Amino acid sequence: MSYTEELGKRAKAAESAAAVASTSQKDRALAEISKALLENKELIIAENAKDIAAAKANGMTEAKQDRLRLDEKRIEGIAKGVDELIALKDPIGQVIDGCTRPNGLQIIKTRVPLGVIGIIYESRPNVTVDAAALCLKAGNVVILKGGKEAINSNICLGKIMRGAVEKAGLPADIIQVVDNTDRETTNELMRLNGYVDVIIPRGSANLIQAVVKTATVPVIETGAGNCHVYVDASADLGMAVKITDNAKTQRPSVCNAIESLLVHKDIADKFLPMIAERFKSHNVKLYGCDRTITILGSSVEKATETEYATEFNDFVIAIKVVDDIDEAIAHIRKYSTKHSECIVTSSLENAQKFQKQIDAAAVYVNASTRFTDGGEFGFGAEIGISTQKLHARGPMGLTELTTVKYLINGNGQVR
Repeated sequence: MSYTEELGKRAKAAESAAAVASTSQKDRALAEISKALLENKELIIAENAKDIAAAKANGMTEAKQDRLRLDEKRIEGIAKGVDELIALKDPIGQVIDGCTRPNGLQIIKTRVPLGVIGIIYESRPNVTVDAAALCLKAGNVVILKGGKEAINSNICLGKIMRGAVEKAGLPADIIQVVDNTDRETTNELMRLNGYVDVIIPRGSANLIQAVVKTATVPVIETGAGNCHVYVDASADLGMAVKITDNAKTQRPSVCNAIESLLVHKDIADKFLPMIAERFKSHNVKLYGCDRTITILGSSVEKATETEYATEFNDFVIAIKVVDDIDEAIAHIRKYSTKHSECIVTSSLENAQKFQKQIDAAAVYVNASTRFTDGGEFGFGAEIGISTQKLHARGPMGLTELTTVKYLINGNGQVR
């Protein structure tokens, strides 16, 4: 039996205990995880420092190092996120719908766990805890395959959580961390039918597409975020600067940060210098169309199809001046990954048109795309942002980590 099959076998053995665990048992395990994280802050930071040192040696950008870095404040934030899950309603066993048929059969639709979930993600060790805690609360078993960039952090966090879960009286194998960085191990996990019920990739577009093309286990696509802000002719320009700056620079390495800015031609001469000045304070690299270059000059490099299609995850943005809202919508339809899109406008008609015609998980009017987040939506921590239409879309919280079961009660009916 291979290493990956052994992980799957252990996960399946723990599945029943996870599925039938009471809310109080699961909440006790979460409380133990939160406590253990805080008690082991120094150890976590020390292991994370090894990953940061390797990242620097390998030339990782500062923005991506930021995604990888764990400090005392971030660990406390991760632990707080686990605590917040305890306060959320347990979805398992919830009655969604029901009816009594004319023949007397009682049919009840209830929520049950998905089963064994494989999470494949890149260099964000906070995902290790967020994903494990969410899966646990929803009664699932999880196999976590993080990127090699965070291997020391992930192994450390996994050991801490497994110990905490066992202390709470549940099997440690409800949470497993793949400690092998070999690519073939990842490929095997994606083909572990019979052991893994669903794979959820979280990371770059390249990672997600690699999983979609390789996996034989069902996949829920998440994460890739080529997001846009369109500044309409009627926009409040002060508001537009504030929203655009926040959406690009507040944390550029995450999937709900924008990568492109579209500006109506009627306000481009006034707005582009305003936003360029704000971007200058963050050293944002600018790509733009010919009209953008005419307005802003040599500070802008010529944008090509590549720049408009790229999720930079960095202090880089592609800009295009458009003739009207229809051109903006057409551009977004061409390049969007269907994650989060925004219009800044004072026109109710254009706001409604944009929200109706843009196909994305989250479509904003006059607000930053950075709000596409489980916590900001009131779901607690999230497993990721689903950009597909089945089985979930948008921030994936507890409910999205469940499926349904029909319970049918009769008194001798036959067909």
